[in-house]
Amino acid sequence: MPENHYNESPLLVAVDCVIFGFDGTEIKLLLIHRGFEPLKEKWSLMGGFVQPNEALDEAATRILKQLTGLSGVYMEQLHSFGDPARDPVERTISVAYFALIDIHTYEKQISESYLPEWFSLKKLPKLIFDHRQMVHIAWQRVQYKAALHPILFELLPEKFTMPQLLSLYKAVYDKQLDKRNFMRKLLTTGLLVRQKDKEKETSKRGAYYYKLDKKKYSSNLQAFMSFLPAKEIFR
Repeated sequence: MPENHYNESPLLVAVDCVIFGFDGTEIKLLLIHRGFEPLKEKWSLMGGFVQPNEALDEAATRILKQLTGLSGVYMEQLHSFGDPARDPVERTISVAYFALIDIHTYEKQISESYLPEWFSLKKLPKLIFDHRQMVHIAWQRVQYKAALHPILFELLPEKFTMPQLLSLYKAVYDKQLDKRNFMRKLLTTGLLVRQKDKEKETSKRGAYYYKLDKKKYSSNLQAFMSFLPAKEIFR
């Protein structure tokens, strides 16, 4: 038998999940208290080790369910982190994922076992290892993809208003957007279905609720949509 790779030092492989949520006003990050040493009880992303019989996506799904109770959420592989010194105990390569959820839809589903807490992206606590770098790269990816694909709908409830959607995009890009151009661009995608009822808690006139056309959304999710004008977002 060839000996080549059998003489190499083994490496551990982990997955870490960067979970973003929207509370109606700002974007937040879900963190937990690390459950084991080193740095036990410190703030951490959701993470764990890949088992020998698991694919990476399977491990990410399992770990997310195990640590937070969340399942069936939008999740995407992000980047691999392999600095030899990133874990002080043993050489570990981590494959990071990011997930997008509506905070209010999933707040009752989140497990309390690891004392999870939502933090504003502008007020994050100190994180273990290279987790802050993971968050930074994940957020850059979300901002980039959201300008091309309609992934931000994953952060909204099933029914939403145009003002809610505008607030979401303002929060994601931290800037004012032209309301008329924004609404026109959204409506021309054909992704939104206006409902008969209105949200009247924030104004007497009320704003119509919309729902996502899920068939069109699924078929267009990976298509280049130029969802928002790049000049509005990245200038």
